[in-house]
Amino acid sequence: MARRRLTDDERALWQRVARSARQMRPEPAPETRAGPVPDAKPAFPEPARPVGASRPLPMPQVIKRPGISTPTPTIKLDLAETVSERLAREPVRMDRNLHRTMTRGKMEPEARIDLHGMTVTQAHGALIGFILSAHQRGLRLVLVITGKGRKKGGDHVAPMPVRAGVLKHEVPHWLRSAPLGPMVMELRESHRSHGGSGAYYVYLRKRR
Repeated sequence: MARRRLTDDERALWQRVARSARQMRPEPAPETRAGPVPDAKPAFPEPARPVGASRPLPMPQVIKRPGISTPTPTIKLDLAETVSERLAREPVRMDRNLHRTMTRGKMEPEARIDLHGMTVTQAHGALIGFILSAHQRGLRLVLVITGKGRKKGGDHVAPMPVRAGVLKHEVPHWLRSAPLGPMVMELRESHRSHGGSGAYYVYLRKRR
């Protein structure tokens, strides 16, 4: 069945009806349509945190109580033992009863030498001559005076700790080394009646 075409009168009537018709629900303008508002992006985005990384922990706060002062830790730079400590831990080589009598200051030295005011070279030569002579004479207990050494003042500045008393630290080494070592049986700091830590008891071996 063929489709019938509108006549001119019917087409004119339809156009009048279409012009008079109104839309019941007008569509909103494109700019006013409702929808999700995208989030504003920061001008400088935060760098991504590595996987597994944790946030840094806050630094602990030190609470100071009134009237209580925090003690300042003491730093000891010189960790080496002193001559007194080294000699005290050496084994006793002489008779123990005689050693006790000597260290209590109850034995009088048979000879003594004072190295005060000498240079290291002068003191070394004088000590060798003194010990050789005492040993040849058959002496057993002699006293070597070195002095305690002057302590550095508060204004002394040095990159490393400096011990006071060069001779005090060198004399024990000389007495344990050649040519004096074979002649020396015992070496101890003297009793305070004979100079204390500023002098040494040197107990010599018997002459063969």
